[in-house]
Amino acid sequence: MAFTIIKSFSEIASKFDGFILDQFGVMHNGTSCLPGSTECVKQLAARGKKLIILSNTSSPSETAMNKLPKLGFDPYLFVGVVTSGEEASRYIRHAYGNDPQNVKKALWFTWEEPEVPLAFLSKCGHIDPTVHVEEADFVITHGCKVVRGREENENISLGSYMETADLSVISPILEQCAKRGLPMVCANPDLVVKLPGDVTAHMPGKIALLYQGIGGSCEYFGKPHAQHFKACLRELGLDASRVAHVGDSLHHDIAGANDAGISSVFISGGIHMDDLDTNVGDIPSESALKELFEREGHVPTFVAPLLRF
Repeated sequence: MAFTIIKSFSEIASKFDGFILDQFGVMHNGTSCLPGSTECVKQLAARGKKLIILSNTSSPSETAMNKLPKLGFDPYLFVGVVTSGEEASRYIRHAYGNDPQNVKKALWFTWEEPEVPLAFLSKCGHIDPTVHVEEADFVITHGCKVVRGREENENISLGSYMETADLSVISPILEQCAKRGLPMVCANPDLVVKLPGDVTAHMPGKIALLYQGIGGSCEYFGKPHAQHFKACLRELGLDASRVAHVGDSLHHDIAGANDAGISSVFISGGIHMDDLDTNVGDIPSESALKELFEREGHVPTFVAPLLRF
């Protein structure tokens, strides 16, 4: 098991011409930048490194890019953003939403605030959301707060699933969908994320896995699927040998980079911090890292505590 522990990206910057960066747990926590991340991005860009964001956010790429200034990042330092939401909406548009004379209906698990969901839906083509399983042609797993209808007053709350993983509202809906054989599209395959205050939030990927577990079919978009890493390489215009992916999830970031033949930097201060029994900024022991990698079955090229220079 070969991996190298580094204190900062200054140790490896010269080895690569480009970096693919995860967002949550690497750059920011959803509301503010993580320690050292904005300065690291600036230092890498100043050295001519091409930077691109690869995220399992269900937001369209444009929406994700527009959020960067609020999080402390200069969007002009990035070649672009590849999001699972952008890739999923493109698929939905071609598979279901390309005929205005035959509008398909979707049972839509999504977020409560309308801005991001409506931006996503606008890219899906001719799709009509419904809260009724019997009307639906397919299922979209985009968020995990509500099943959204055409009107706000139709929305069905998914209860405390995001906070507690309580599936009491979701499971009966999925069982009905599976009985009808409805295909699902998952626009965010993340299982959990770390929110401010070290809070664990349960994400749409768990809903998709549950659906598959009861016999439903699901088309996933985002990490760890290799095509999304390859989309980043195309945007960067670089060979895989000259690029490293930076992420905090062994199952999504490191597994996907390994499958795509890209070097990886595992950020230990992210989603696996509790597994390693460390605090933000601490460098875990080599033995703790080996135990984690052996248990999870994925080994990165490098390990760093944070995205810092």
